[in-house]
Amino acid sequence: MKARYDVFGIGSPLMDLLVEAEDHDLNQLGLAKGCFHSISEEDSQRLLSRIPPEAVTMRAGGSAANTLYGVAMLGGNVVFCGRIGSDSHGEDYQQEMLAGGVNTRLARSPGLTGHAITLVTPDGERTFAVHLGAALDLEEQDILLEELQQSKILHIEGYLFEDHRLKKTSLYAMQFAKEHGVRISIDLGDPGIVRRNKVAITEILDKYGDLVFANEEEAKELVGLDAREALQSIAELVEVAVIKVGRNGSYIRDRNGTYEIPSYEAKVVDTTGAGDLFAAGLLYGTCCECDLETSGRIGSYLGARVVERLGARVARIDRAEIQRLMAEGLSFTSS
Repeated sequence: MKARYDVFGIGSPLMDLLVEAEDHDLNQLGLAKGCFHSISEEDSQRLLSRIPPEAVTMRAGGSAANTLYGVAMLGGNVVFCGRIGSDSHGEDYQQEMLAGGVNTRLARSPGLTGHAITLVTPDGERTFAVHLGAALDLEEQDILLEELQQSKILHIEGYLFEDHRLKKTSLYAMQFAKEHGVRISIDLGDPGIVRRNKVAITEILDKYGDLVFANEEEAKELVGLDAREALQSIAELVEVAVIKVGRNGSYIRDRNGTYEIPSYEAKVVDTTGAGDLFAAGLLYGTCCECDLETSGRIGSYLGARVVERLGARVARIDRAEIQRLMAEGLSFTSS
């Protein structure tokens, strides 16, 4: 069957509430810098009450959603599956994703749409305080299997492995994808999630993973090794292992060898979404049948563009640069 979609993604739809903050603000709010904090609705309301409304910038977000948005911006055909609430945030979320060219399959729950209070310090580091809200209600029946079967890649965010219900739904989708020849991409998402779910994640990668994305901290939590050594260890579990090393670019390994992907120069404003958009570029290149090195370079380009602005979405891209990268890749593989 010819694939209708490039990437079918499953994740938690979250409204990003972006706030520029100083290190002392994080201390006063009781948040560990650079970490992911899961909070209740009450904690969220308490935290927001201490932040002036005019200091908050609101945008659609969520790891898998950011990645799909990036693939769509590059020209890919994508589907995003998740649950939103019946509030105004849910409607805003839906409209922003549709405007970005993403085919949304968002079921609705009576509660609040999930949101991530993202505090960005002057060094570009981000600290998350997340209330998942309606995203926790995602069920097996919400996964549109016909569209999943018609996709080249299923992309899953590691945040789903933290909750029992979301993990169950993810496993259901991955098992179906495996049975129908759909490649499975997994982004580990956060070092804390990897640390708390190390055994389960290792088993999932070994059984289902085709591509896996990790940063240095996530890789170390998973296998206890630094980036280069971790790359080889993780590549024993999956077909393609990717470790992102920030300003130093990324390492990619498959059965043919290891590729060192340089980073693009960028004036860092906010690192939110850098890994998600890198994944978008690599997945898009993969769907276009580019070699891994070319796909990685597309990812580096997109990641560099997103860190130059507040939030996890790129405003515009240089399509000539994308075409140049792809043409270079074709020239290299044909020579």
